Amino acid sequence: MHAEVGDRVVVAGAKIGAPVRDGEIVEVHGQNGEPPFVVRWSDTGRESLFFPGPDSHIDHEAAQGEEESGGSRSAQSADRPQTAGYNVKNWHVDLYLSESEESTTAHAVLHTPSRKEIDSRGDAHLKPGDKNVPEIGDEVAVARALRGLADRLFAAASDDMSAIEGRAVNLEK
Repeated sequence: MHAEVGDRVVVAGAKIGAPVRDGEIVEVHGQNGEPPFVVRWSDTGRESLFFPGPDSHIDHEAAQGEEESGGSRSAQSADRPQTAGYNVKNWHVDLYLSESEESTTAHAVLHTPSRKEIDSRGDAHLKPGDKNVPEIGDEVAVARALRGLADRLFAAASDDMSAIEGRAVNLEK
């Protein structure tokens, strides 16, 4: 793994649902761009010595975009409080399932740091003569709840854009 000052390192969560972490490489201590790196983490602003593992990758594009826009890697590394690139955010959806012998209901709740929860429900019902396979009912109910959640999220984004633009905005789905 090779990197340069100004590149971003992205570390996937070790477990499903664990947050992704990212940071700007501010120093390279290995030869020819090899680790270890000193990384300024975007979630805390702290710097630490980092030895990347198999769950890590380097994003060279963030630094290249800065160079193309007239930025300088050396100038940015000298001015350490400024963080370049992007932030990694963690949104998650909780799914709650309730089953009876003839139906399944799924309740999907989206949690974000910037807005109150958005939720939706989906149902699946057995028709007379259908074989009762609970897993299929779960899948159908969850799919319907997630579809509804997506529609509500599009509506919320449209409302937010309408408020900013001062006119009605409808996002295409």
